[in-house]
Amino acid sequence: MSWWTRLTGRLRRPSAPLLHIASDDGEGPVIILIHGIASSAATFQKLIPQLTAHHRCIAIDLLGFGQSPAPEGATYTIEEHVDAIAATIASLKLRAPFMLVGHSLGALLSARYTAKFPAQVSRLVLVSPPVYIAQSEVGDPRVRMQLGFYMKAYEFLRNNKDFTIANATRIGKLLQISAVFEISERNWTPFILSLQNCIESQTTVSDIAAVQVPIDVVYGALDQFMAPGTMRIIEQMRHVTMHRVEVNDHLIRTRLARELVSVIG
Repeated sequence: MSWWTRLTGRLRRPSAPLLHIASDDGEGPVIILIHGIASSAATFQKLIPQLTAHHRCIAIDLLGFGQSPAPEGATYTIEEHVDAIAATIASLKLRAPFMLVGHSLGALLSARYTAKFPAQVSRLVLVSPPVYIAQSEVGDPRVRMQLGFYMKAYEFLRNNKDFTIANATRIGKLLQISAVFEISERNWTPFILSLQNCIESQTTVSDIAAVQVPIDVVYGALDQFMAPGTMRIIEQMRHVTMHRVEVNDHLIRTRLARELVSVIG
């Protein structure tokens, strides 16, 4: 491919869309919060009120979720998500590096953003990150089997639309998380493509390794989406501090929110 073809290809590439700023509250050092898949900035409803006395908290809806746009033809790769996050953050014209807090898929995107824009982030907090590696890279057969289970489960969800949407509604009502958990006709395409292109296929371990700032990983002991074998790889990195919260699952409930407040300071 010639330099001219590469240049014209970049020029034809549409600019990243600006995402919806769901909330911008408080004064002090800036914290930007990025939610997970099938959710919105409502993910942080138990956390933000505890931080705004000393921090400016900016919560963003991801591409295709919440009130953010879902562009026609979007493929919801990690690059598209991060480009949209970067464009939105740039539009805020922040003067100093900020703390970046990502939950679930948002944690994976936050790690990539920080690796790509190291001067922008002073500290990275990854909440309930579903970090997986390729089964071929795993020596332990038990861990390999566990990773295989996750991949098959995600593939089943993607390939069975009616089942997934119907059961997502039931689960949301049963666990009283409807306000922060949605898989519907409206966000089906962003959901399945983000699942496939950002969670099932990811380079998060290498992204975390590339990050130079301190990283805190906060997760619930009952989190059903975390693979212990992969987490052991992350916790061995010198710049990573792990925080395990008992009696908490994947969501930011009261206990996990309290731990996050302590970690953020």
